[in-house]
Amino acid sequence: MASRPKDGRETRVCVAQIGAAHGLKGEVRLWSYTEDPSAVAQYGVLETEDRSQRLEISNLRAAKDCFIAKLRGVDDRNAAEALRNTKLYIERDRLPATEDDDTFYHADLIGLTAFDMKGAKIGEVIAVQNFGAGDIIEVRRADKSTAMFPFNETVVPQIDIAAGRMTIVPPVEIEGEDKPSASRPSAATRRASRDRRHRV
Repeated sequence: MASRPKDGRETRVCVAQIGAAHGLKGEVRLWSYTEDPSAVAQYGVLETEDRSQRLEISNLRAAKDCFIAKLRGVDDRNAAEALRNTKLYIERDRLPATEDDDTFYHADLIGLTAFDMKGAKIGEVIAVQNFGAGDIIEVRRADKSTAMFPFNETVVPQIDIAAGRMTIVPPVEIEGEDKPSASRPSAATRRASRDRRHRV
């Protein structure tokens, strides 16, 4: 079992989610969050969110809006139905390296500490959302309230994954900006994994 980094950030990435049972022989509906959706079967053993189970896809075929998957050791409908809504994870270090320095996995951003340009702490990144108009960083402040910031180079000019921090310039502090900046290029738009999509 892999341990969390010392800073407490999650080391795993969610690559798929199981849906309802399909048929009587243990097959399940499966939603893949990898860039090439069928590649989820190539990652081998996958862990459940609570790490209590390790599952492996033995067969995968496309359906209308998902995949139909056969999992090793899941041989009847009851066993398949018991896995409904289960999220499947792999360790972050099993994912391929990003293609450039300005591309980020969702999992790498969650847990970063956000600071303003003066070095004052804003809070902790708890999610990266996308509601259709570009990626948005969600930050939880010390008072437990949350704030959302566009994930673009103007609002988020600096990201240091190794140091566990990012710099945010709140939009109200940006002078002369009359339209949103282009979103940072991110693997989120290429769907390399659910955590890369920034829609988890």
